[in-house]
Amino acid sequence: MQKLSEADLIINPDGSIYHLNLLPEDIADTVITVGDLDRVPEISKHFDSIELKKGKREFITHTGYIGKKRITVISTGIGTDNIDIVFNELDALVNIDFATRTIKDELKSLDIIRIGTSGAIQPDIPMGTILVSSYGLGFDALMNYYIHQVSGEEHSLLESIKTHFSHIRSIHPYLTAANDTLLQTIGKDMVQGITITAPGFYAPQGRQVRAKNAVPDFISQLNSFAQGKHRITNLEMETAGIYALAKTLGHQALSVNAILASRVKFEFSSQPEKIVEKAIKTVLERLA
Repeated sequence: MQKLSEADLIINPDGSIYHLNLLPEDIADTVITVGDLDRVPEISKHFDSIELKKGKREFITHTGYIGKKRITVISTGIGTDNIDIVFNELDALVNIDFATRTIKDELKSLDIIRIGTSGAIQPDIPMGTILVSSYGLGFDALMNYYIHQVSGEEHSLLESIKTHFSHIRSIHPYLTAANDTLLQTIGKDMVQGITITAPGFYAPQGRQVRAKNAVPDFISQLNSFAQGKHRITNLEMETAGIYALAKTLGHQALSVNAILASRVKFEFSSQPEKIVEKAIKTVLERLA
């Protein structure tokens, strides 16, 4: 089997993976990702025990137990560029033999759940909603660099989306469905919808401060899309990359969104911490 070069797979002197600073035994088979590093202890405070705390740069990791369930929570930072790092390195930790630098014969599949914040673009989704992403729709460029498979349902829906946005030449979206098992267990009873992953926070999400937007009325263009039961419900910056890379690498992924803003009503929550805590408790209860 082909050996991975030292430039392709960078391993630190202590045997840990380059950016995450983790050893293979440091991570559980169930991983929760958060963008904000300060949110890691807000999740691990609910653990019955914590066996590991590590950090490097924006990547903070806690591994512990709720009952007999072993869980890792890790901060990714913001954006799909960081998702590229985190997901490739998580996969390497479980599927590459670091001693031989070769891919293992038997591959492991992780359950990965994102708990993040988001803004709703539909008027009937109020602040405080916990929304699960049925699909991640990427308006970023990450998956231009990977060969990835699209299912028949994903392809049909993506073609409709491309037609809807065909007048915006700079956008070349990709679409990936949530893992169905996680959607039906962790995401049961939650509001569902297509989540847009944007490559920025301001103009790429339809905001305007001083620099003028190249795509006017962006939010109304997003929330006017519909195909059957499918509609675009919210905006954030990681979900599509998480779904697409997880599928490409053979892992299961789900994105749970704490809705902190209404983009159509121009409102932002006065109690964002309570909404995020509700999302955290809901996910942990269903995992345990």
